[in-house]
Amino acid sequence: MPAIVTDRERQVLHWLARGLANKEIAAELYITTNTVKRHLKSIFEKLKVTTRAAASAWASRMGLNAD
Repeated sequence: MPAIVTDRERQVLHWLARGLANKEIAAELYITTNTVKRHLKSIFEKLKVTTRAAASAWASRMGLNAD
């Protein structure tokens, strides 16, 4: 997998690809929803996407939605 995103961003993408909302992702990772939003903003910029669906699709292609 390309080192485009950080380990923490990969964790956020994992939960995003599994369909979790920001609040749920925050709870899973023990971070605030604002931190999740910051990670998502960074992820969107790095992946050059503008939607959660596009980021989720990228994560799925990279196998980040697996258990």
